[in-house]
Amino acid sequence: MDLTLTIFVLVYVAMGVGHLPGFRLDRTGAALVGAMLLIALGIITPAAAWQSIDYNALGLLAGLMIISAAFSVSGFYDWAARAVGAAKVGPQALLAIVIAVSASLSALLTNDVVVVAMTPIFCQICLARRLNPVPFLLAFCFAANVGSSATLIGSPQNMIAAETLHLSFLGFMKLAALPSLIGLPVIWLVLVLFYRGRWDLPGAGAARVAPPQPLDVGETAKAFVVTAAVIVGFVATDWPHMLIALLGASILLVSRRVESQKLIGLVDGDLLVMLIGLFIVNAAVAATGLPQELIAWLRSVGFNLHDPMSMLIIMSVVSNIVGNNPAVMLAAPFLTGAAQPEALGAAIALGTGFSSNAVIFGSLAGIIVAEQGRKNGITIGFAEFARAGVPTSLLCLLLAAGWILYLQ
Repeated sequence: MDLTLTIFVLVYVAMGVGHLPGFRLDRTGAALVGAMLLIALGIITPAAAWQSIDYNALGLLAGLMIISAAFSVSGFYDWAARAVGAAKVGPQALLAIVIAVSASLSALLTNDVVVVAMTPIFCQICLARRLNPVPFLLAFCFAANVGSSATLIGSPQNMIAAETLHLSFLGFMKLAALPSLIGLPVIWLVLVLFYRGRWDLPGAGAARVAPPQPLDVGETAKAFVVTAAVIVGFVATDWPHMLIALLGASILLVSRRVESQKLIGLVDGDLLVMLIGLFIVNAAVAATGLPQELIAWLRSVGFNLHDPMSMLIIMSVVSNIVGNNPAVMLAAPFLTGAAQPEALGAAIALGTGFSSNAVIFGSLAGIIVAEQGRKNGITIGFAEFARAGVPTSLLCLLLAAGWILYLQ
């Protein structure tokens, strides 16, 4: 048991810090090494390890990543970012447009893929317009996290929770969409207040913008049709979500114009491998009985993993320690049998999505925005991110808490 817990703790330290301290082992590597050690040492059998992997959640995520990648390959993300950047409006209105576009795309297309595809373009456009890029990049990141909370396909953690609780697309959206929508003006208001008088970059001259990626109208239309069909499948049929997503992805992969490798190459394989490793690590720890003891203790102090308000609080805290995806995976084995599965799923999505904006490492979107900004000469430090992120998260979480109380 001591060895199992040691491996577990080291893996989740890497989840929180971003790497294993003292080693060049990132989150994915730590999850994979931890899982392999547990199997090799006989702590969990190979059969039990395979059984612990939720292939429904992984298949759903992989399928939706390929669908989202089709918009990147077709040039739609590039076109959308440039259209936003070319809008003849003032900084505050442009900020509102960035928030609306980021939230809308993230709700329907996996937010991490959207952030990866569009952040570099926003960086270049802000520099070319001599605008301070920091508030716009923060708006893009914050809106991606808040907007993705609205649907079960908006983020990986939403998909994991939805598959665990067997939630319907509309049932989830009815409870999560409204607070997500109201959270968007909160983001705009906080950033307008914090960056008033600091919209422009000093100096003269504009940065050069890379040539635009050609927009393939046919492939973009095909991606939209497949996406719409997948959503209709989620809403109107009782087929497993995984199969619907993979069917949509298969249609996009079979093309006479686009190489399948281009789509597959945009799938976040590191994330999928990390999730597989965490499934195995969590299963090994669950077998020790310690998580059950922790759940009993939480109940004794007033927290119940089947209570939406309790989960909103727990997920808000834990996701900022180990990240939102690992946080949901820690709780997933104990969510079955909830009396209010839709409200519980909404609480998990709102807790992880809204709290993710407090610190850079609270979400993959925050890490991507900071790293892509650095590559384009834009520094978004921990303090700069948190200065606007903490009040944004707290206000959105208060909004979510009020909504959960209303539901109950």
